[in-house]
Amino acid sequence: MNKTYKGSCHCGKVSFEADLDLSAGTSKCNCSICAKTRLWGVIVKPEAFRLLTSEADLSDYQFGTRSVHHLFCKHCGVRSFGQGYVEEIGGAFYSVNIACLDNVDDEELANTPVHYQDGRNDNWQSSPIETRHL
Repeated sequence: MNKTYKGSCHCGKVSFEADLDLSAGTSKCNCSICAKTRLWGVIVKPEAFRLLTSEADLSDYQFGTRSVHHLFCKHCGVRSFGQGYVEEIGGAFYSVNIACLDNVDDEELANTPVHYQDGRNDNWQSSPIETRHL
């Protein structure tokens, strides 16, 4: 069931809200950027995401196929969400960093299903052999 969550970066210059169903699952990936930042994300369609502050406080980083904008706060550096377009997952999307949600409790996080993705080997539909570090 969808619930509206509010989220922000560390300094609060970037804030958003998103309609999420955490019980439907989240993901952790072992690709180079997700592994290094320990991103724990959930994908939503653009109509389920609302930026509440100015885009001027965001910086953008892209690499590889440049299909995803890895957005981060210009002031504190936190990656609270990203956006992109990947046909294989349904086109346009936002990826919300679960760790940046402000109104989620520990029990809800503990009960949230996690799907692991082997992005390091471009095998996105499969889990990597080792996931404990993710």
